[in-house]
Amino acid sequence: MTSVVVLSMWLLLGTSPPAVTAPVAVDVAATAGKAPNGYRDASGSVDSLVQDTLRVTVRRGSLKPQRGYWAAEVTLHNGDGLPHPVRLSFRPSYGDVTHSVVRNVELAPRQRLVTWLMVPVAWHSGVLSVERPLREPLSEHLFPDNDRFEPVLVVGNSESFEAATGLSKTPEQDDPLFSVRFIEAQDAPRELAAYAGFEMVVLTESATKVPADVWAVLESYALSGGRLVVANPPRDLRERLQLLQSVPLQDAPYAFGGVWTCDNSAATCRHKIQSELSTLTDDSRGKTRPQGLRSRWASKVSFGDDDAPLLETARAPVGPFLLLMTAFALLVGPGAWWLTKRRGPVAVLIVVPAVSLITCVVLIAWSVLVDGFAVHTARYSLTYLDGARARAVTVGLSGWYANLSPEPLRLPSSSVLIAPHDTEDLMADLDWTGGLTVGDGFLPPRTYREWGELAVVPSRARLVLRDTGGEPKVQNALGVVVEEGVVRWKGQVRRLPRLADGEEGALGAPEPDPGPSQGNAADSLLEASLGSPAQYRLQAALPLFRRDLKEQEFVVRTSGPGPLPTSAASAEVEASVHLIRGEVRP
Repeated sequence: MTSVVVLSMWLLLGTSPPAVTAPVAVDVAATAGKAPNGYRDASGSVDSLVQDTLRVTVRRGSLKPQRGYWAAEVTLHNGDGLPHPVRLSFRPSYGDVTHSVVRNVELAPRQRLVTWLMVPVAWHSGVLSVERPLREPLSEHLFPDNDRFEPVLVVGNSESFEAATGLSKTPEQDDPLFSVRFIEAQDAPRELAAYAGFEMVVLTESATKVPADVWAVLESYALSGGRLVVANPPRDLRERLQLLQSVPLQDAPYAFGGVWTCDNSAATCRHKIQSELSTLTDDSRGKTRPQGLRSRWASKVSFGDDDAPLLETARAPVGPFLLLMTAFALLVGPGAWWLTKRRGPVAVLIVVPAVSLITCVVLIAWSVLVDGFAVHTARYSLTYLDGARARAVTVGLSGWYANLSPEPLRLPSSSVLIAPHDTEDLMADLDWTGGLTVGDGFLPPRTYREWGELAVVPSRARLVLRDTGGEPKVQNALGVVVEEGVVRWKGQVRRLPRLADGEEGALGAPEPDPGPSQGNAADSLLEASLGSPAQYRLQAALPLFRRDLKEQEFVVRTSGPGPLPTSAASAEVEASVHLIRGEVRP
C-alpha cells in the first residue's frame, strides 16, 4: 500500500520514479573468515649485547611447545685471544618462583659458540643473565612465544621448508595451519629436552649438512615418542635411523614414536603434516603424563582409579588424625569446662597447654616413626631394548615423598625430566652443564610430587636363549630379577620362569592360541601388571607393548628401582612395575 501512494505522488509531480537498483550480490565466501592456510614463522628476533671482547646474541620471542621445555638460544662470540668461562642463567621474573636454570660454558679463544638453556614452559618470562668473572653481568628480558596454534619445530630454514611442503608464510591477518620455529642444523641443540615437548619435528635440511650428534638426538626424539618427519630422505636413511631396516619408510613406527618420509613430494609432505597435527588430542600428547596437585587433587576428598596418587605414603592417615583431633577437642572443650568446675581456673591454665604439647609431640612422633627420614617412591616404566645397537629406550614416571629434601640428582643429557602440566612453575633448580643436575625443588619436604621421565641410554641388558637341540634354556642378563614374562620362539608363545640376575632356566610349555578376540600374550601381561593409575599416565606409550610378539621377541616384568634415570637416587621403593620388551639374543 505504501509503494502505491509513493508512486502516485511521483505521477502528480510530473516526474518519473527513480530506476530500481538491482540488489548487489554478496560473496559470502569472500566475506567469511578464510580457512587456515600456510604457516606462521615464530622463530623470534635477535638482540645483541657487547661487553669488551664478548658479543652475546640472544633470540627473543622464540616459539615454545605446550609442555616440557622451551629452548633459549644464546650465541657467544669471544673476540679475545684468551679463553673465558661464562655462566648463563635464567630466572623467572614473576610470582614467588625462586628457582633458576643455569649453564656453564668455556669459550675458547676467538670461538663462536651457540648454546641453549632449556626452560620449563610454565616460565612465561624471565631474565637471562650472562656472567663472567670480574665483570658486570649482561641481562636480557625474554618472553617466549606462547602461540595458540600447534607448535612445530623445523630443523632447516624457511626456504627448504617451503620447497618441501609447498606451504608459504601466512599473512598476519589470516590464521595459519600451525606455527613454526626454524633452527639451523649446525646450531641445533644436542639435548633431548629441547625437542621432547614438540609433538612434531620436521627435518628439511640436507642430510649431509646435519651433524652426527644432531642426527643422534633426532633419532632419540623419535625413539622416545616424537613424530619425526624427514622431508628429503637421503638414500642412506636406513643406516642413519637403523630401526627402519625392516619397515616401510613412508609411515614407520619407531619404538615409542614414528618416522615419516615425504618422498620428495611437496603435496605428500604437506598432507602428512596436516593430517598428523589434526589428529592430536589431549590423550595422545606426551608419552608420560605425571599428575599435579592443583587441578585433580586439591579439591578432592576421594580419588578415582585413574587419578589416585601413585604412592600410598602420600595419603594422609585420615582415621588416626580424626581420632586425635576429636580427643583434643573433647579435652580442651568439655574437658576444660569440667576441670574448671572441679579444680578451678588454675588447673585449666596448666592442663590445656600440657594437652597441646602432648598433641604436638604425638604428631612429631608419628612423622618420625611412621614417615621416617627416607625418600619414598613408586616407580613405573616401559623399556624397549634395542639389543643390536646396545641401547635402551625408557618411558616412565615416579611418585615421590620425603620428610627432608634429597641431595641434588644428576641425569644424562639423553634423558628428560617432565613435571606435571599444571605444576610446572614448581620446577627445581636445573643445571645443564654436562648433562642435567636437578637441585633444590626436585622434592620439597613433606610434599608429594610426580615426575615423568624419558631416556635413551646405552645398555648391554639382554635375554640370551640357548637352543642346543633339546629343551631351550633362557639366561637372564638384564641386570634385574625377572618376575615373569613371555617370549615367542619358533612360532609359539612360551612362558618365562622367575629368574634372578644371571640365572638360567627352562622355557615353559607352549601357550594355547587365545584367538584374535582374546588379545595377545604381551597385552595380557601388560593388563595384569600395570594398574589403572599407571596406565592412565602412560596411556600414549602403551601401544608398543600391546602389539603381538614377533618371532624371538619377549616382554618381561621386573621390579625394584628400574631403568629410569632417577633410579640413582637413594630411596625406598614402595611399589614398582617395569616392563621390558626386546628380542632374545642367541
